[in-house]
Amino acid sequence: MKVLIINSGSSSVKYQVIDTVTKDYLAKGLVESIGLDRSKIKHEKKGVDKVTLEKAVPDHNTAIEIVLSLLIDKNHGVLDSFDELDAVGHRLVHGGEHFNSSVLITDNVMEVMDDCIKLAPLHNPANIAGIKAARVHLPNTPMAGVFDTAFHATMPDYAYMYALPYEYYEKYGIRRYGFHGTSHYFVSRRFAELVGQPIEKLNLISCHIGNGASITAIKGGKSIDTSMGYTPLEGLMMGTRCGDVDGGAVLKIAEYEDMSINDMNMMLNKKSGIMGIYGKSSDLRDVEDDMETGDKKAELAFNMYNYRIKKYIGAYAAALGRVDGIIFTGGVGENGDLTRGPVCANMECMDLYLDDEKNKTTIRGKEGFIHADNSKVKVAVIPTNEELVIALETEAIINDL
Repeated sequence: MKVLIINSGSSSVKYQVIDTVTKDYLAKGLVESIGLDRSKIKHEKKGVDKVTLEKAVPDHNTAIEIVLSLLIDKNHGVLDSFDELDAVGHRLVHGGEHFNSSVLITDNVMEVMDDCIKLAPLHNPANIAGIKAARVHLPNTPMAGVFDTAFHATMPDYAYMYALPYEYYEKYGIRRYGFHGTSHYFVSRRFAELVGQPIEKLNLISCHIGNGASITAIKGGKSIDTSMGYTPLEGLMMGTRCGDVDGGAVLKIAEYEDMSINDMNMMLNKKSGIMGIYGKSSDLRDVEDDMETGDKKAELAFNMYNYRIKKYIGAYAAALGRVDGIIFTGGVGENGDLTRGPVCANMECMDLYLDDEKNKTTIRGKEGFIHADNSKVKVAVIPTNEELVIALETEAIINDL
C-alpha cells in the first residue's frame, strides 16, 4: 500500500509517501514559511538529489496542492496518478479523551476534533487545516488520523490526574495527556525487536530528547506515565520551554512584571529552557561549543538539561519497579553523546553502566547499544520513525473497511 503521510503545522507541512510493503519512503519533503512572502519547498525523491523551490504559499490548501503536484511531477514524482495513492495518514497532536487510538477520518470525527482545539490551540487548528485541504484535493482517497496523545491513553488515573480541584477535570479536561506518543510507541517496539523479546515482557524508559523533549515509562508495551502534561510545556527542560516549574513562581513573576496571560505563555514556551538560561540560542550544540570557552551560563544550562533527564529516569525506574532498557531518540537523544554520558553516569543503583567508547562512536542516524557488558539495563540509541507508524496505522484502518 502507498500511503501519503501529512504532518501539518502552523506554518509548515511535512510529508512522505511510504510503501508499507518495503516500509521505506518513496518521496518526502517540507513546505515551510507558509503565509510569508516567499516560502520554501524542499522535496526529495528517494535516490535522487533534493530540490528546493521558492514560491508564495499563502495557506495550507496551497501547500497541499503543491505537494500533490510534486508527487505526480514527471521529474520529481513517484506516482503516475493519484489513483496509485491508497490512503492518506495525518499526524494529529491532541485527541483529548475522545480518541485513544487511530481513527478513520469522517465528518463526525472532524466535528469532534474541532472540540479538541481548546486542548491544543497552537497545533490542532493547523492539523485540521491540513486534513481539510487534503480532502479537497483527494476527495475519494480514504484518510486516517494518528494522534500523538493516543499512546498515553493507558496511563492510570493516579498518574494523569493533577492535584487540583476535581471540577476542573470534569469541566475542562485538565489532566496529563502526554505527547510524542507515536515516537515512544515506535522505539519501544523496535527495542523489543532488537533484543528478541516480546514487548509485553519488557519494562522500558523511552527518552525522546530534542528541542521538545519527553520521557515515558512503558510497562509491557503500554505507557504508564510520561513527562509532558496537559500541554507540551511540562516535564523536561527543553530548547525554549521551561519544563517543571513552581506555579507560585510563575504567579509572582506575572505580578512583578505586570504580565498578561499571553505574555506569560510566550515567556514559558518561547523564552525559557536552554534559551532562557544560556541566552544566546536554544540549540544544545551551541551550548556545548561555548562550554569549551568557559561560558558559565552555557555550563549551567547544560547541567540543568541533563539533570532533569536523569531525575525522570530515576523516577520512572521507581514507577516501573524493574527496568530492562533505556532508549534515546530524537535529535539530541540520537546524536548527543555529551548528554547521554552524564545522564547515564553514576546510575549504579539501577545496575546501569555505559560503555563510553560505544557512546562516543555511535553513528548518527544509526541504531546501536551503548551499555557496558556488565550493565543489567540495556541502553539503546534508536532513530525514531513516526511516519512509518502513521503509515502502518493507516494501512490497518483502511484494510478493516
